[in-house]
Amino acid sequence: MSIKELLSNETLKKQLYTIIFESNTKAGKAFDITLLWAIVASIALVIIESMQGISPMWKQTFTVLEYVFTFFFTLEYVCRIYCAKQPMKYALSFYGIIDLLSTLPLYLGWIFGGARYLMILRTFRLMRVFRVFKLFSFLEEGDNLMKSMLLSSRKIFVFFLFVAIMTLALGSLMYMVEGDVPGTEFKDIPTSIYWAIVTMTTVGYGDIAPVTGVGRFLSAIIMLMGYTIMAVPTGIVSAQFIHDHQKSKAKHKCPECGCPLPDNAHFCPHCGKEQEIF
Repeated sequence: MSIKELLSNETLKKQLYTIIFESNTKAGKAFDITLLWAIVASIALVIIESMQGISPMWKQTFTVLEYVFTFFFTLEYVCRIYCAKQPMKYALSFYGIIDLLSTLPLYLGWIFGGARYLMILRTFRLMRVFRVFKLFSFLEEGDNLMKSMLLSSRKIFVFFLFVAIMTLALGSLMYMVEGDVPGTEFKDIPTSIYWAIVTMTTVGYGDIAPVTGVGRFLSAIIMLMGYTIMAVPTGIVSAQFIHDHQKSKAKHKCPECGCPLPDNAHFCPHCGKEQEIF
């Protein structure tokens, strides 16, 4: 079969599409399970490779496994592009980009060879960890959580912008209070902003601390604000998640007639069949 015939083989494309994209089929489930274990194994390989004291024999084994995993993920990516109904849309999607990133490290290693690029290569190899994000595609709950986070991204961005402005103002205020104190650790505004971030996030390294009464009072206020602020992003995502869950329940259909059911419907409004409450 020539390359031209292969590219225009619609029957092969449909078979591959069923296996790769339709997880509700027997072949699709088997492919998803195989891919899931390959992802987990590749992540474990990255973790083990970072450990010290590995024997040369095991290093050679890991190198071979790295080539095997790279070939597998490259073949998977090519097949997805080949059989996708909209190849460009898939390639530019979140999971499409993750698939591409998972195949790049070894190839980048071939391009940037040599001892002087060793640190760069190790950084490239760590990009394989991004495959762990693909685990969400196998879990409906995880996929819903990812969608809720994406839908909440604008609200979270505005919130973090507000927090950034607040830390800038509070850090500057603390510099005004503590900046003229002899032996102060608040020597400049950037250091004061760093202290405000550490305090507001309740990390509290303790490397910088106010010494005046006003400074300590302001520090206490920022600590209390931190407990409240840290809960806001969680609330935003949770509210979006609940909203999406309620919408999905509203789209639930009657198994008897297929009519869409409203929230917490005990009976189908079309055929009257008693419904199971989710």
